[in-house]
Amino acid sequence: MSERKPIKIVETVLRDGHQSLIATRMTTEQMLPIIEKMDQVGYHAVECWGGATFDASLRFLKEDPWERLRKLRDGFKNTKLQMLFRGQNILGYRPYADDVVEYFVQKSIANGIDIIRIFDCLNDLRNLETAVKAANHEKGHAQVALAYTLGDAYTLDYWKDTAKRIEDMGADSLCIKDMAGLLVPQEATKLVEALKEATSLPIDLHTHYTSGVASMTYMKAVEAGVDMIDTAISPFALGTSQPATEVMVETFKGSEYDTGLDMELLGEIADYFRPIREDAIDTGLLNPRALGVNIKTLMYQVPGGMLSNLLSQLEEQKASDKYYEVLAEIPRVRKDFGEAPLVTPSSQIVGTQAVLNVLAGERYKMITKESKDLLAGKYGQTVKPVNKEIQKKAIGDEKPITCRLADTLDPELEKLEKEMAQWKEQDEDVLSYALFPQVATDFFKYRAAQKNKIDLSKADVENGAYPV
Repeated sequence: MSERKPIKIVETVLRDGHQSLIATRMTTEQMLPIIEKMDQVGYHAVECWGGATFDASLRFLKEDPWERLRKLRDGFKNTKLQMLFRGQNILGYRPYADDVVEYFVQKSIANGIDIIRIFDCLNDLRNLETAVKAANHEKGHAQVALAYTLGDAYTLDYWKDTAKRIEDMGADSLCIKDMAGLLVPQEATKLVEALKEATSLPIDLHTHYTSGVASMTYMKAVEAGVDMIDTAISPFALGTSQPATEVMVETFKGSEYDTGLDMELLGEIADYFRPIREDAIDTGLLNPRALGVNIKTLMYQVPGGMLSNLLSQLEEQKASDKYYEVLAEIPRVRKDFGEAPLVTPSSQIVGTQAVLNVLAGERYKMITKESKDLLAGKYGQTVKPVNKEIQKKAIGDEKPITCRLADTLDPELEKLEKEMAQWKEQDEDVLSYALFPQVATDFFKYRAAQKNKIDLSKADVENGAYPV
């Protein structure tokens, strides 16, 4: 019998599972009753924060994301909590000054996060350094993610070299972040083996089921030596989400990779989430299209979420018939833009530009501000040079920046503190405001109104106006 190498499981239902399938609309109230059971499973970690959860909590659910994190931390006594962090963009869509990044990392760890998965949409490692150093300083676990993509530049040597640099940077572990489900089984074997040669860091594999190969990819990756895999409990698995936790546990049962997790307990957790999923189907929140296999993902290298965004953009313009033209235009725009991986925010930038190119009937007749910023070097350095002709058309004689954009930014925290002082109820509020000024302000107003109502009714009860 060969040496036992149990595979570790990262459960994503509280973050990527519901982000991928129901637009991040699961509420804290829906999460809390099952936490005690989830805490008994023995997961390596539960991913429960970051990504789009922060924006969605404030914008759609009228919840304080910091309060959610504290409640989850109170409930998970034995399990590590994990978040997703967009490098210098934190959880927003623009690069922030270093002081904001450092403060966000500090507060995330202080409120209960153990593992911070940090990535950059261009794999520009300069945009990860501040967050990694801050996590190291706060004694958190810094996991750095490679945004996996395909293209001439993305050779095994490229991935090995990047992994070595990540280890040298001070990362505690490495993640292969396959956000579009592009990693096919045989390539997973080659990639994991190459990374294991290049680095001694533990390796986590994250993928999506969009293209239909994810479970097989996990199997080959585990056999090649990957240490952790990301899965979602079955009601929030498959489609644009991750492979199902129970399926992967059962797959490796009795083998040298046996997770040792209790299927009965996982079954009870699945039973809890099933009605939440059914309700999402009934209300139209879970679109059945998100559950199927979309082989166009492999053909066009476009993430599932990006495909649905394109469809809705075209529907709004009454131009659904242009869908395939846009799909064919995406790889061309991506090439012009230095072959960037397609992940937030680069996926939105490339996708929107492709839509404009097709609808205008002329390529780059209209160029978005975000496209101009990317071509001007404001998001970081692309793996391949951008198309000089398109760059000139977009930014004219402006000199592209070659340094890290954050090096040109003044500290922001003090200014932000002044701007939102009237709404501040906790230190963390300034960070919510930094990321989403308008959305956070609307939430602060809502919170104040709710509080005043409660205070008023208490006062009225005491005055005898409303006898209890």
